Amino acid sequence: MLIAFNKPMNVLSQFTSEGGWPALDRFGLPKGVYAAGRLDRDSEGLLLLTDDGGLQARISSPKFKKPKVYFALVEGVPDTQALKKLAQGVRLKDGQTAPCGAEAVPAPDWIWARNPPVRIRKSITDTWLKLTLSEGKNRQVRRMCAAVGCPVIRLVRWSIGPHDLAGLAPGQWREVVGV
Repeated sequence: MLIAFNKPMNVLSQFTSEGGWPALDRFGLPKGVYAAGRLDRDSEGLLLLTDDGGLQARISSPKFKKPKVYFALVEGVPDTQALKKLAQGVRLKDGQTAPCGAEAVPAPDWIWARNPPVRIRKSITDTWLKLTLSEGKNRQVRRMCAAVGCPVIRLVRWSIGPHDLAGLAPGQWREVVGV
């Protein structure tokens, strides 16, 4: 079984609450499924869950290079050089990131209002970026964007491989077929 779940902001990618934060157990997900990879508490979007250990490994292991598409709302307006750095890979404390797709895009028309709302500062312009990664270092998108001077203020994972969030509101899930 493979489940596509739209993880809301401030929900943990596990079935046990911790530190006062809610977990996946409150969304009526089928028994016996586990997250294939993770999505940080302060990030939103697609989380795949499965009851198949082999499938879980194929989804989450970097050696299978499943493309993951993220939409990041960042502070500032990245210039051509910043986008080029993101695309070529950025040196982080734990090593160089792999090349990725990186482009500035209009605000996604499918995006939902976030709870809590994003704090927008009137004196700083914000920009949506679309990033397509094939690896998954801890908090990678946030760290990459910060490294080029554009800190992330909202992060939504849109897709993993062929699966995306189309038609799923935050907290909703559906069963999908293979990866």
